[in-house]
Amino acid sequence: METTVLDGVLYAKLLRGGAAALKANITTVNDLNVFPIPDGDTGDNMFLTINAGATAVGEGSDNLSQTAGKAASGMLLGARGNSGVILSRIFAGLAKGLEGVQQANVRTLGQAFESGVREAYGAVSVPVEGTILTVLKDSVRYANGNIGDESTMESYFADFAKELRLSLDRTPDLLDVLREAGVVDSGGAGLGYIIEGMIDTLNGAEIAADSGAAAQARHVDLDAFTADSVLEFGYCTEFLLRLQNSKVNLDTFEVDELISYLNSVGDSVVCFREGSVVKVHVHTKTPGNILNHMQKYGEFLTFKMENMTLQHNENHMREKFAPKVSKPHKPFGMVAVAAGEGIKDAFSALGCDAVVDGGQSMNPSAEELIAAFREINADVIFVFPNNSNIILTADQAAQLYGEAEVRVVPTKTIGEGYAAISMLDTTVGDTDAIIEDLKAVIEGVVTGMVSRAVRDTEMDGVAVRKDDFIGFVGDTVYVDSSDRNTAAAALCEAAKANRYDIMLLVCGADATAEEAQALYSDLKKQYRNCEIVMIDGGQPIYDYIIILE
Repeated sequence: METTVLDGVLYAKLLRGGAAALKANITTVNDLNVFPIPDGDTGDNMFLTINAGATAVGEGSDNLSQTAGKAASGMLLGARGNSGVILSRIFAGLAKGLEGVQQANVRTLGQAFESGVREAYGAVSVPVEGTILTVLKDSVRYANGNIGDESTMESYFADFAKELRLSLDRTPDLLDVLREAGVVDSGGAGLGYIIEGMIDTLNGAEIAADSGAAAQARHVDLDAFTADSVLEFGYCTEFLLRLQNSKVNLDTFEVDELISYLNSVGDSVVCFREGSVVKVHVHTKTPGNILNHMQKYGEFLTFKMENMTLQHNENHMREKFAPKVSKPHKPFGMVAVAAGEGIKDAFSALGCDAVVDGGQSMNPSAEELIAAFREINADVIFVFPNNSNIILTADQAAQLYGEAEVRVVPTKTIGEGYAAISMLDTTVGDTDAIIEDLKAVIEGVVTGMVSRAVRDTEMDGVAVRKDDFIGFVGDTVYVDSSDRNTAAAALCEAAKANRYDIMLLVCGADATAEEAQALYSDLKKQYRNCEIVMIDGGQPIYDYIIILE
């Protein structure tokens, strides 16, 4: 085959093919985990992200620009984890590079990929080479350098894939942690499977029917809203609006005026702009009024409206988007991310307005965080990700949300989040001052974790044996033991717990009550000058989380 033109329908097929190939190799990508514990989730995060984009475009349209924009918007909301956020930004850059393009030739696609590289690097405050960023950059540079008059989409993606494999093999040379673990970068590997799936699609391969990427028709229960029903919940209304030069000045137009209007006629508003396209989600009883108003600014690319009474009866969308109670207005609100019922209860007890279910190996999407923001009637919302792999997603959700000032506190562990929330003082000044104070609090917290090893390796001079329990702080392994309590006790000693005033012992789902009580008793005897509090956290993966303050 010789494909020289890319339109929106083919673009949608490539997305579905890439998503299907990645789905088939999720476990392989997840297993490329630097740290030897069962927390690998890069494959899941990248699949859920690209799948959100593929679902958003469905079968696509002849207009490439429109299809690419819809895919980018879907991925921005569906992004999970650092790898998912970076992937979403790659496709956001592609959409920017294809803006206004009905069909693209190979050179135009190459230029759009260069835009994807810039957007991906811009998503990370301190880009690290040897990651998906490097793999993408190298692949685009090589493929674009080989574009000639006879180039086709097939030849372009073949060059892309050739350099991608070579660049991926070089990632351990650029990152010591990859070389020590004996793996290549998982994000780069995930991108490789996506490109391979796209190549297979170009070559005529059938896309698996269960890939989950294509939008499926939803069954509607017609009896859920009868001739006697009363519209109680309104309509969930979503659309993409292309701003028109004949109606607005694109250089000076501010989306804030749309947000203000939407909040005056509806609720649960999400409204953001990507180039000349505005993405809107709103709940309203009068969608017609909104549609008429929006045509003052542009014309619709897509539109979807659903009666939320049906959604309520299905127990689906209302739980996701509509607050169950109307909360009183407050100047400040808090959202935390946590896994384990005990830990979530602890954060709620500290005053968190919403606790999003998630953590290592179960990263929430930007859309799920936005849903939590909607539940809080506050001027300023502080977000505590409590995991280094969720910070980028939280930042992206904050950028997309327009109903409040959302500030992300960069907590990387449950311990940092617990301490920061405990010490939050909203009287110290403006939000910048509050964030700086919380960063100082975070620096004084040590969070140690005990988890089961999934493979034999050697890290930091410690011989790690598969199925043993390892104790670590950050990326440093201090102990390996066949017994979880022994590992926890040795970790406390290595972390110099005797220097701290407070210890929180958070017990995981796999630690029995008897084991936890025995460890608690032993630690109280060992550290008599330290106040020790035991919490039945119920968290997965980590048998114990030890927080020292």
